[in-house]
Order: sequence, then C-alpha cells, then structure tokens
Amino acid sequence: MLLKLCCIYSTGVFSMLLLIAGISMVLSNVFPHFLQSVVEKEIVLKNGTLAFDAWENPPAPIYMQFYFFNLTNPLEVLDGDKPAVVEIGPYTYREYRPMEEVSFHENGTKVTAVNTKTYIFQPNMSRGPESDLIRTVNIPAVTVMEKFKNSWVASFISSYMKSTGEGLFTTRTVGELLWGYEDELLKALKVIRPELDDVFGLFYKSNASNDGEYMFFTGQQDYRDFARVDTWNGESSLNWWTSDECNMINGTNGASFHPVITKNETLYMFSSDLCRSLYALYEEDVIVKGIPGYRFSPPSEVFANLTVNPANAGFCVPAGNCLGSGVLNVSACKQGAPIIMSSPHFYQADEKFVQDVFGMKPKKEHHETTIDINPLTGFVLQAAKRIQINVYVEKIPTFSQTGNVRTVVLPVVYLNESVIIDDASVTKLKVIVLEENVVVNIPFMLIGLGILLGGIFMFLMCRQKIPESTAAERQPLLSS
Repeated sequence: MLLKLCCIYSTGVFSMLLLIAGISMVLSNVFPHFLQSVVEKEIVLKNGTLAFDAWENPPAPIYMQFYFFNLTNPLEVLDGDKPAVVEIGPYTYREYRPMEEVSFHENGTKVTAVNTKTYIFQPNMSRGPESDLIRTVNIPAVTVMEKFKNSWVASFISSYMKSTGEGLFTTRTVGELLWGYEDELLKALKVIRPELDDVFGLFYKSNASNDGEYMFFTGQQDYRDFARVDTWNGESSLNWWTSDECNMINGTNGASFHPVITKNETLYMFSSDLCRSLYALYEEDVIVKGIPGYRFSPPSEVFANLTVNPANAGFCVPAGNCLGSGVLNVSACKQGAPIIMSSPHFYQADEKFVQDVFGMKPKKEHHETTIDINPLTGFVLQAAKRIQINVYVEKIPTFSQTGNVRTVVLPVVYLNESVIIDDASVTKLKVIVLEENVVVNIPFMLIGLGILLGGIFMFLMCRQKIPESTAAERQPLLSS
C-alpha cells in the first residue's frame, strides 16, 4: 500500500516538474535561441560551409526573361496620337553567375571576388528566336537628339538623319536590341566625338562580363554582416545585401542565404539598374515547394514621387523636375540617355502613365518584385526581379524626326529575373524544418505530458479515497 501511494505521489510531483520545465522553456525561448545560434555558425563565407558553396556557385537555376513592347502605330504617334503597344515574349536566357577570383582578407572577415554573368538563350522557353523583329523607339537617336537639341550642330545632325532614314522609331531583332548592333548615327558622331561607342544594346557588354571587384563581409565576426558588400571597385557601400536571388534586385551575385529573418525585418539591396539602393518589407507568409517562408517586396514608396519619398529627389532631372510616382529618371547614370525605370506595365505608378499608352495592364501577381525567404535559415526560396525600361519621348522643334509626338514615357521592354530553390536544397531544408518543428515543440510536449500525468495523478488520488469512504459507510454504527 505504501509503495502504491509513493508511485502516485511521484506521478504528481513529476507532472508538476514537467509543467514548470515546459513553461520555463516557452517563456525563456531557449530552443529557438539554440536553433538560431546553430544557424548563425553556418552563416559564414568560409571554405567547407554550405553557405560558401551556394555563394560561390549558386545551385538554383536563374532565368532572365525579356518581354518587349512592339509599337503598332508609329505613323499615328508622330501625328500626335496615343502610342499603342503589344507585349511580345518571353525571350528566356539561362543566367550563370559564379564568383571568380575569390580571395580572403583580414583573417577571414572579408573576401573579394568578381561576379561574371553569362546568358544562354533558351529556345524551348521562349516565344520565338532571337531573330524576331521588334518595332520600338530608336534609343540612340532619341539620346542624340536630346543631347544636342540646343546645340548649333542640331541642324546638321537632323539633315544627316534624313539622308540615312534615321527616325524616332526603329525595327531591330531581339538579339540586336539586347546585346548590341552598330548604329550608323553613333558611328557618324564618333568622328567628332571619339569617346563615343558606336554600338548600342540594352545589355551591351553585359554578357560574359563582370562589373568589377566586390569586397564582402564573411559574417565571421557578426552573422548579420554575412555577404554584405563592404566596397565595390574600392568604393565604400552601405546596406548592400547580396544573396544569390537578391542580386536579381541588386545586379550583383552572392549567396543563397540571409541572416535569420523576422517579419519586422527591412531588406536593403542595391540596384545597378536603378542606380540606387532598394528596400523590401514583409508582405505575407508563403509556402514554396513545401517549405515555409516570408514574402518581402518593395513598397510603393520606393518609386514614389518626391512629395511622398524625399529620398527620390535625385531622380528629378533637372532638379525639381519630377515625373510622378512609379517612375524614376535614371538618365544621369545611363550616359545621358533619357531612360526611365518603372515596374512592368507601370504597376504602382500614377494612373496617367498607364493611360498614356494603349496596352498597359498592370497586375500585382505578374509585375511585382518579390523575395521569399525561409525565416530560420535565411535561405532564399524564390525571387523575382521585375523592372521595366522606358524612354522619355517628347517633341523637339530642332528635330523634324519627332514630328508632333506627344510627351510620353514609352515602354520598351521589361525583364523578369527569377529563381526558385532547387530540389536538392529543398530536401536539405525539409530535414531542417522537421528538426526545427521537433525541437521548438519540445517545451509544449513537456507541458502536454505534464498535464497528462497530472490528470492521471488526480484520477489515482480520487480512486484511492473512494474505497475508504465506501468501507466506512458499510461499518455498523454500533458493534454488538
């Protein structure tokens, strides 16, 4: 009987200990902190780590898709009508971007490398061949006319353009528009301006090339500095994140990892396309190939007007001349070419830009830039950089080639640079996620077990007392 009571009370004490231990672990957050410390040790650019392997040669395939806007009414536009365009694409390229010339410095706290990018055309993933013809604005001509519109040589340039048939619009192949073609107008100007390049292409000199040397923090001293750019070609940089998929935002390469992410995090990135830093905020929870993640996307303020976002003042060219929300004038870093950047189909831009061009159909799911990140590991699950290249077109009295064209931001092409986690990485992450679920739920398992044992203890105590009371009731009040 004594042994039985001892077991019962031991069950009660053990249930209390389990409850106290479980609640203490929940309140102290001990297991999440433990998991985070384990992950932080792996988030370092060091030979032999998964993070370094993914940074040096990203395992997930990256694709660059181009969607061109074919102009259908060029003559009417010259007469002052609204331009009408038809989207043609995609023209898809597999993008390779390994880190090369990797060299560690300062006791392993920093590493330098160059990021060579190569684009290989994918016919089976494309609408047609690179020889498809696209009618669009003549960017070299527009740039020259804008540059010399108030110069005494304007009339000579205009006469030369008439003699060669150069106009406001041109028809070129996809390959020429992307990777370059010899332009007759630029070739003629090269005689008086030898520094000019007579070849034009939206991504001219971008294939099988790099944009210089980057120095990265390895994360050895602080995991939050993992793969952050310290300098680019010797120039200091701040808040440039360079994950493999994020460089769809920043134009540089990096690893498939970020520091551990929370929903309150702000991701900072650098965009070579936009000549500026960008940031992205939490939008929603997502599941990618069975892996949970947080979706981040740039808010509308990134492309907002000066009155909404004073940080965009530098894109008002000349000073104070702001085009409106949703578009950025990047001519200052495009050798004077009147290039305007926006989201595809002017998504999140002022409605006037959408209405100024027939054929614009902005949709969030197709035209938003997004990054999906697993919060525990910081592994980028999926990302898509979506940027549109436009040209500022206006009537220039000194050039008859502009006719009576109305002032308009005319779309040329938009790109979708995307990546999704590869299956091998998914397998590894699923194991980590499973381990996370088990470890994180240990305190709750202890609490549940404590409650169960507590219930058993109460049941046994009640059962222990029932026979005694029943026996007492059966005893006679008076003995004979």
